[in-house]
Amino acid sequence: MNKFKLYILVLGLASMGFVSCTADFLDVESKKESTTDNFYRTESDAWRALIGCYDGWQCTSSSAGCAFYYASEIMADECFAGVGVTDARNYQVIDRFDVSQSPSDMNILENEWKNYYAAIYRCNELLAHEDQISWTSEETRGTYMGECRAIRALCYFDMVRMWGNIPLFTDPVNENRPQADPDEVYNVIFSDLLYAANNIPASAYPKSAAASNDGHITNYAASALLARVYLFYTGYYGKEPQVEGVTKASVLQGLEDFIAVAESEGYGLVEEFKNLWPAASTSWTLNESTGDYEQISTYAGDGNKEVVLAQKFNYTQDYNGNNDGNRWLVNMGLRNYLGHAPYGRGWGGCTVNPKMWTVYGTGDERREASIINLVSEGIADEPDFEASYKDQREYTGYTVKKYTPMSKWTKDEASGTWSLVDEISGLGEGDFQISQYQNFIVMRYADVLLMAAELGSPNAQEYLNKVRQRAYTSEDEEGNLTLSANYREVTATKDNIMNERMLEFAFEGQRYWDLLRQGVEYAASQIATNTAVTSGGNPDNVTIEASYIVEKQGLSQIPNNQITLSNGVLKQNTGWN
Repeated sequence: MNKFKLYILVLGLASMGFVSCTADFLDVESKKESTTDNFYRTESDAWRALIGCYDGWQCTSSSAGCAFYYASEIMADECFAGVGVTDARNYQVIDRFDVSQSPSDMNILENEWKNYYAAIYRCNELLAHEDQISWTSEETRGTYMGECRAIRALCYFDMVRMWGNIPLFTDPVNENRPQADPDEVYNVIFSDLLYAANNIPASAYPKSAAASNDGHITNYAASALLARVYLFYTGYYGKEPQVEGVTKASVLQGLEDFIAVAESEGYGLVEEFKNLWPAASTSWTLNESTGDYEQISTYAGDGNKEVVLAQKFNYTQDYNGNNDGNRWLVNMGLRNYLGHAPYGRGWGGCTVNPKMWTVYGTGDERREASIINLVSEGIADEPDFEASYKDQREYTGYTVKKYTPMSKWTKDEASGTWSLVDEISGLGEGDFQISQYQNFIVMRYADVLLMAAELGSPNAQEYLNKVRQRAYTSEDEEGNLTLSANYREVTATKDNIMNERMLEFAFEGQRYWDLLRQGVEYAASQIATNTAVTSGGNPDNVTIEASYIVEKQGLSQIPNNQITLSNGVLKQNTGWN
């Protein structure tokens, strides 16, 4: 058995109850005595294995490395790689599609490759033993196995978009396989999501019980994910799926069925856009009369009505293999700067392309809710910020607000002294590097509306209007929600819908794939840039060549170690040699 085979086998065995997660429904007792010989007998066994599958999916983001979401952001035209002036330039390789930025970095995405296959192995293990489980009902069977298939589909969808050419495993085997045709991978993705949409009951994991079941893949989430995959596949590859039951009409109908019952099922748009995001909905003020700091938060909360699917994280990350925290979030914090609540410190990655500040219309509340403007918010003028500024690569004056570490003011009761600290706790004992807790919203209800509009719903104009009106709605001085006088209706054309997606889902990991599915050359033309920035306090430029993206067809570098371990069975993507 070579190392490539061994890796897949060993990590896959973690599905036998050795899960690390402790968030919400991921709480399970470790059963180290379990083996494939005495497991997969009862629904309880199936449940434990399913939690192992969710844990595997979470580990694609919570383990050290460059998570899919983070890579998606720096490949898009929204953000530059950033980080510190003395850091390696590995993220610049991803951002600029240019291996010359750091020629020795040939395995930048290796942890992600490994983690995805480990998660897929767990799913395949459960699926392979489905028939030997004593199911009490077909409904329970359809729910658990639908979730399992959807997790596998999510993993493969990330991988095939990122690398295009990947080995395909639908059984828990450890073979050194060559890359499959992408169509074969998509056939599995479509089939898995179709199964989930058809077999997870609509009553499973109701929104009313989100406090305990948030993070589970529902019937509605499966239908929405099916639409997302359909739009990317048909756009990027220019052809229809070859899976029976997956057509434009059927995918749209799945969304329309969801929309028709959304309100009664507890789904809808959060009334103010900023309340979707912890940092955007939180402020701190100093009470001059008491000397106390006071927090105001209007955050809609985890599992709010707009969340269709979220990847769950919590505080309990540590350096001993408990991978429960949001590891990529710290990359996006202000570079080594903890001085402006509610923003926490981080590594200064994903500096925002200045053009993103200019694309929003007057009165569009999404701009301030999505982007930290370091100048207008006064951060750039704070005396202590200079050290951060001079340590920052590709500084633009803007960074991401939607997903950023948080800070809070705390009072020492003994001394009465207030201090600003990282808003983290848990096994990491307040380690801001690993204990970030914010969930990642994989699918929002706004996306359901805009996808339905794009797919040609007769209600397209209504759906687009709902999203846009929310964007121009804010609370007035009397506490009433008011539509801005700057709001203007735009016609629900393809171009206007795609433009709305850019504004609505900025910094949510969707933009790059939305560009790519409109054509590689088009995506390259939008991403290509020569933008003036500041690195280490000195003038610098970010130059991204369109030809580099076209040459690589928008795909990423396959980790060289995996090619070596496969004895050359795996082949590198064009342009990355």
